[in-house]
Parts: sequence; structure tokens; C-alpha cells
Amino acid sequence: MTDSKNLNNDTEQEIELGAEELEATNPTADQDVHDGADDIVFDEDSELGDNQVVKKLREKLKTAVEEKQTYLDGWQRDKAEFMNARKRDEEAKQDFLKFAKLNVIEDILPVIDSFDMAMANKTSWESVSAEWRTGMEGIYNQFIGILTKQGVTAFGAKGDAFDPNLHQSVSMVATEDKTQDHTVAEVLQKGYMLSGKVIRPAMVQVFEA
Repeated sequence: MTDSKNLNNDTEQEIELGAEELEATNPTADQDVHDGADDIVFDEDSELGDNQVVKKLREKLKTAVEEKQTYLDGWQRDKAEFMNARKRDEEAKQDFLKFAKLNVIEDILPVIDSFDMAMANKTSWESVSAEWRTGMEGIYNQFIGILTKQGVTAFGAKGDAFDPNLHQSVSMVATEDKTQDHTVAEVLQKGYMLSGKVIRPAMVQVFEA
């Protein structure tokens, strides 16, 4: 019995010495065991019931759909704003090109006025040769053609209803005919528009009953 007891004591001492030698040769072994434990990841969903998992997935899907709609709405607003800005820029460019030539047109109008005045005086106009009149009328029509090509149109005629946006009244002409009241009695100078915008009102005399 004594020998068996001594043998057990010797074995325990050898195990303790072996453990001490192992720890001495690999001091990080115990730390590695703890570090390995920290790397273990527990799946939260695996500990939930099936109904809870489905509920959680539905909540995530709802959030994703709401975020997608938010991004889509923002993109559509940005696109609409971009298209509107582009349209405004194009309109501004067209207006600039349209009215950049306004100064040249305004310089030509007095020349047209001179032709109109000359041809309106029938006595003087018909006193010159027909060939000369034909030549002048050809030049006049060339000027009118150029203005028309640039979008310029003339307005103002006897009998037109007086419109302060189109006409500039220089005098009133009395009339007993009430149907003529506030209509154009005489056009002293034609008015002109450029692409629908008045660039010079017509100078007129207006009937007043």
C-alpha cells in the first residue's frame, strides 16, 4: 500500500512539473484560450422563434422599401428641377438671340417710315416717272422682306379699336358717329412688333364721340 501511495505522489508531481514546463515554454497559451472565446459569434436569430425571425425580416424589408422610395422621390425632384432649369436657359438663349438684333431693326424703321411718307403723298409720288417709282417700290419691298424674315410685323390701320398697348394717341378727332368712338381715325406712323412683342407703338389719331 505504501508503494502505491508513493507512486501516485510521484505521478502527480510529474504532471505538475510538466504543466509548469509547458507554461514556461508557451506563456501565451492561456491567453490564446481566452482570445478564442472572444471570437465566438452567437447568431441572435438562431435563438429567436420562427415568428420573431419573420417579424424582424418584415421590419427590415419595410425600412428598406421606405428608404428606396425616399431616394426615388429625391431623384425625381432633382430631375424635374434640372429639366426646368435647362428649359429656362434655352428660352433665355432664344430671347437673347431674338432681341440682340433689335438695335439694327430700330435703325431700319426710320427708313421704312420715309418710304411710307413718300408713297402716301399721291400727288408727289405720281409726279415722278413710273420706272423710278417701280425701282423705289422694289427697294421698299426688299426692306419689308428682310424685316419679315427677322420676325418683324407692322400694325396699325384706320378703323382699328384703340388699344393703349399698341397705339399712341397724338390727337383726338371729334365725331358724331358713336360707332367710331375710340377707333383709329388716322395712322400717322405704323407700329411694329418683333416676335409678338411691341417694339414701337403706332402713332394715331383717335375718334372721340
